[in-house]
Amino acid sequence: MMDWSSRRNVVLVAAIVILVSSPTQAIQDRADIEPNDPVSVEHAIAWKLTPNFYHETAGRSAVDINLRGNREDDVFWIGQYQRGTEFQQMRVGYERQYPLPFGRIIASGQYASRGFLGASATLELSNGKEAPYFGLLGFGRTNLKPYYNLNFDPNDSTLLGAGWRPDHINLVTLYQVHDDRLRTGQRVTHLVLRRQTGEQSRLTVDLFRRAGRSDQYSEFFHATGVALTYDQEPWFVRLAWDPKANFTASDMTRLALGIRF
Repeated sequence: MMDWSSRRNVVLVAAIVILVSSPTQAIQDRADIEPNDPVSVEHAIAWKLTPNFYHETAGRSAVDINLRGNREDDVFWIGQYQRGTEFQQMRVGYERQYPLPFGRIIASGQYASRGFLGASATLELSNGKEAPYFGLLGFGRTNLKPYYNLNFDPNDSTLLGAGWRPDHINLVTLYQVHDDRLRTGQRVTHLVLRRQTGEQSRLTVDLFRRAGRSDQYSEFFHATGVALTYDQEPWFVRLAWDPKANFTASDMTRLALGIRF
């Protein structure tokens, strides 16, 4: 019978094979809503494997598989999105946190097949590492190459927000991401509540309000959605109702089932 270390290696190799076997979340978590997982002497990298399933009312269903690893201040990921034979895209990315006397900077960059490049930087303002209150100011840019946006917020945009973090798990954050480049009027406002529910469990609620159009000539949409994530170490599940997904007439249901190892 395999021990946990052997099972961990098998899961990691299998995930990489799945991701690389076929040729986009454009920019990862710009507001740092998902905390880095703890690392240990035995495991210098904490891994998280997340298969995602998307069902749309006005489009074909799709699958995305994302493998993320993190150290203390570094995050890296590889992912594969596929919607039947219509569209597929692989992505790789890297994110690093830089401490400052008045907070920290979270910077990330990403490459995806079809020539896509994206980057972002978010300044988290606070008066110390353990300060409960913080402000957020962010900026993102891409090269406008084709990609499928899986973070469902505009990427060529600014970010403005604030939050309360009484400890390393519980969190309340209010922020807005606003298109400042493509004249789409896109803006998405998020209210995120994360609460510990047990010694190894937590619940995260992301309530969001979307307004805008997919391009400057398309119909303007308004919609309110919600994503619920329940973590019970090492497993987690996320269910989201996302109306007018990516600023289109299509409503989307998203399901993610994942494991940390």
